[in-house]
Amino acid sequence: MPRLIFLPNDERCKEGAVVEVKPGSNLIEMALENGIDIEHACEMSCACTTCHVVIRKNIDSLESSSETEDDLLDRAWGLEPDSRLACQVVVGEEDLVIEIPKYTINQVSENH
Repeated sequence: MPRLIFLPNDERCKEGAVVEVKPGSNLIEMALENGIDIEHACEMSCACTTCHVVIRKNIDSLESSSETEDDLLDRAWGLEPDSRLACQVVVGEEDLVIEIPKYTINQVSENH
C-alpha cells in the first residue's frame, strides 16, 4: 500500500506523519482521518485554494490536474510547479511526499 509522507508543518503536522492508504484514496480525506488538519474552506468541492499542498516526490504517479484545479491553483499562495489541491488528488500506487505550505489564502480562517 502506498504511504503519504507529510513533512513537518508548525501548525498542521508538527512532527510530520506517515500514513498508509489504499490506492484510489483521496489525499485530503486520508489526511483528515489521520489527524492532519488541512484547511478546506469549500468543503472539498474544488472551489478554493485552502487545501493547496506541494507534492515533493512522485507527482508523476498522479493523474493530471483538471483545468478547474489549474485555474484555482493560479491563485494559491506560494504556487510551485508541483502544487496540487489536496481535495483533487487521488492516490496512486506510489508513495507521496507532501508539504503543507505555511500560509493559505483563506478570507474566513480564524487562524490567520
